[in-house]
Amino acid sequence: MKAKTTILSLSLALSTICNASEWFTETLYSDWRQSFEMEEILYKEKTPLQDLVIFKNPTFGKVLALDGIIQLTEKDEFVYHEMISHVPILAHGNVKNVLVIGGGDGGTIREVLRHKTIERVVLVEIDNSVVEFSKQHLPNLSKGAFDDPRLEVVIDDGAKFVKTSSEKFDVIIIDSCDPVGPAEGLFTEEFYGDCYSRLTEDGIFVNQAGVPFMQTEELVTIYRNLSPSFKDTGFYLGVIPTYVGGFMTFGWATNNKEHRNVSLETIEQRLSAIDGEFKYYTPSIHKASFALPRFIEKQLN
Repeated sequence: MKAKTTILSLSLALSTICNASEWFTETLYSDWRQSFEMEEILYKEKTPLQDLVIFKNPTFGKVLALDGIIQLTEKDEFVYHEMISHVPILAHGNVKNVLVIGGGDGGTIREVLRHKTIERVVLVEIDNSVVEFSKQHLPNLSKGAFDDPRLEVVIDDGAKFVKTSSEKFDVIIIDSCDPVGPAEGLFTEEFYGDCYSRLTEDGIFVNQAGVPFMQTEELVTIYRNLSPSFKDTGFYLGVIPTYVGGFMTFGWATNNKEHRNVSLETIEQRLSAIDGEFKYYTPSIHKASFALPRFIEKQLN
């Protein structure tokens, strides 16, 4: 009896300690929640477009959330940024100009600018606050990319930019939030058609396409809206612990069907020209990421 009482007292004490901590609970899904202990709140701002918060978590380090949804963590951001950047660039093989829509945190441009053969990168971010607070509070994310002379930052709506611009790009990367709020217009058939107009003849378009196990409708909508504009559309995968629900999909669209069939040896050769180490991406991962589980294939069919 005494042992049971001691265990009960210890459980109550631990519960009290845990409840005393301040927690951030993500609101992405109505029937499923994940929570992060907020060891320290580093920054909070409500802009005209969205609610921003950066806090520190004991496991994941600095965490960025927009409108109640986790965008990235220091612990695993490298998976997302390496896969959304290097897969299209290395598949193409001759990229000179890149357009990044969203991604004001700087992680994607960090990876894109590692390719020394790239001559120009245009980053279009709708909310300047994301760029400025990321420079100040998440400098390890961009690692000086904002100071690269090849980069041009444009504060504008991405959908408006591709509709009105006349510039052509070899790769377009949509590093956006989920299709709600300011990012909603970045998932339409009209937007994808405008992106097609901004691509060079054998250019590649990629975007974040959500977690298919939980966001099946988003995946199907992206596929349906991309297909009218491109000859080769599909998805590839990455495993990112922060995005709960299993692996994450990245949308893929191009008119050159050979891009997704580049040999392992060719990717290895192209990769050797990039400085620095990778934490997730490898040529083998590149090839394997296009193999989709049966349940995703069935949804697309």
